[in-house]
Amino acid sequence: QVQLVESGGGLVQARGSLRLSCAASGRAFSRAFMGWFRQAPGKEREFVAAISWSVGSTSYADSVKGRFTVSRDKAKNTMYLQMNSLKPEDTAVYYCAALNSGSVYYTGSYDSWGQGTQVTVSS
Repeated sequence: QVQLVESGGGLVQARGSLRLSCAASGRAFSRAFMGWFRQAPGKEREFVAAISWSVGSTSYADSVKGRFTVSRDKAKNTMYLQMNSLKPEDTAVYYCAALNSGSVYYTGSYDSWGQGTQVTVSS
């Protein structure tokens, strides 16, 4: 079982920046991919970004491409999401997750989730 803990959320003005962290722990942590998702009130949880743990290749949702950057520190078992040029529509609870199998774009592919961290962007 993988335990995931997010941090770094908060309130920021539009066009501001935040960096989220996701610390992973647990026996023999070694997942091929890790991902970030978000869920706004009244909406379904949606894919934001994913990273290959071994080689660092990345994927992004079109809505965040060019503004968000996902990275990882293998030595610290920590994944990051640098969010720049934030918009009010980025307001959501952000979750990190560890991939079990399948496509990185679908929530059903992940079997371990963090508790979430709130990001609020004011206009």
